[in-house]
Amino acid sequence: MGELKHRGLRPDVQPGRIESVEGELLPEVPRLSTDELDRLEEDYHLMASKGWPPARAGVAPATAPAPAQVRAYVLERYRVDLGSEFMGRPVAHPFGKASGQLSLAAHQVEEDGAAGLAFVVLKTVIAQDEKGGQGMQEWAIPEARMLLEPIASRDPRGAPGSGRLGWTITWKGRGWSGGLESYLSFVRESLTIGKTCGMVVVPSCLFYLPGPGESDWHESEYRYTVRRLWEVWQEAADPASASEPEPAAHFRSAATPPLLLEKDFSPTLAGSSRAAAREKIVEWMATVPRIVDESARAAGGAVRLGIKLMNSRFDDDFQVEMVRALMESPHAHLVSSLTYANRLFDPRKIAFGKQGAAFGGPDLSARNIRILTRLRRLELRGELAPLPPVSATGDVSSGKRAMEYALRGASTFQIHTFFQLPNPFYRLESGSKTARALHQLLFHPAEGLIAWLLHGGRTLGWRADDGVIRWQTVTSWWRQEGARYFRG
Repeated sequence: MGELKHRGLRPDVQPGRIESVEGELLPEVPRLSTDELDRLEEDYHLMASKGWPPARAGVAPATAPAPAQVRAYVLERYRVDLGSEFMGRPVAHPFGKASGQLSLAAHQVEEDGAAGLAFVVLKTVIAQDEKGGQGMQEWAIPEARMLLEPIASRDPRGAPGSGRLGWTITWKGRGWSGGLESYLSFVRESLTIGKTCGMVVVPSCLFYLPGPGESDWHESEYRYTVRRLWEVWQEAADPASASEPEPAAHFRSAATPPLLLEKDFSPTLAGSSRAAAREKIVEWMATVPRIVDESARAAGGAVRLGIKLMNSRFDDDFQVEMVRALMESPHAHLVSSLTYANRLFDPRKIAFGKQGAAFGGPDLSARNIRILTRLRRLELRGELAPLPPVSATGDVSSGKRAMEYALRGASTFQIHTFFQLPNPFYRLESGSKTARALHQLLFHPAEGLIAWLLHGGRTLGWRADDGVIRWQTVTSWWRQEGARYFRG
């Protein structure tokens, strides 16, 4: 018992028996020294009234972008380096914003950068061909209404989150409704904001997905949309290339960093017949990366593709099969990031006059953590090809919940609902929702990420010889010492 307590895990979690508690690893509260707790409580309460983001001692706030200020402050104050990577790009810390209604306007992106967000995935555009045709036009709904509701876990199996209360957003609306040209203008402006703010910006796209009985992939939509996105990306990387003759612009494209692009599968949740076809879903996983890559090459560019996986409406075994189809296809090497995984679906829920709605909350993180545990176990046994870097999404409502994902190798987090709580649920007294959420996620003395990183430094040996706890040490724990717990 003493050894298990020293390791900082729940005492009933033993090596090789993680499945017995459905994957929950962390104890109820972090183990901190008096000094560590005092510093956290001081920062948490002082920042609440003095403002955000925190500034490193002796450095004027204006000398560094807000995300870098957050990273520098935490490193100096706690000897914790939050630096991570998202889609191959360095980010100041692991918290970002998921694609959705909170990333569809330039003022939102600007506000996020000023608050210190590390990255943002823009609202999902619906692919179109050169003539403006959209095979999935039904997903470009102009109306965008959202309803925030409390939600309690309904999972009867004792999974992580059982008995917890949380929040869920129900919305009416799907992808970008303004057409590709307006989206490209938005991407262009957002990339400029991201550069100024030191925040990574990534566009998101829903490409055509054939349904049951279909064989046409509408590849012209893939080619045209990727080409236009690449052109905007190239301009942002090298503004001069947009006005130069074609040969010079084409020559410079070889030096342009790959287009970062997230392929969104999540709309398949919304009661569509596409979501009920197992064989087609498997086919999507094996085919989409190839067509996107070929489309980028045809445009003279390159793409770094992130795949945002949905929670299928089938059982856990199929969820694993879906990931296996993606990672063991001939084109798996084209996937540079895996966003796992979006919301669950309740066919009985009535929302905005329609039956069937997606939902989040504790049951969502419970399933995600359960599946990630299975996937990591399969990797360690050599029964599944290695996953690319994982960006976790789904009920990331505290630093502790984020840490449960990180112990399964998630290196970044994409948040949506937690940026929309009523102001009294945050401690920060002023500022944007993004600023309030980051303050809570990082500095809460019991639930914040810094507290749990310090806990791991004391109990799991995460502090290096130079005294620094590095985020990369945490996200690789599952394949090193943590492997003892994941192997069944």
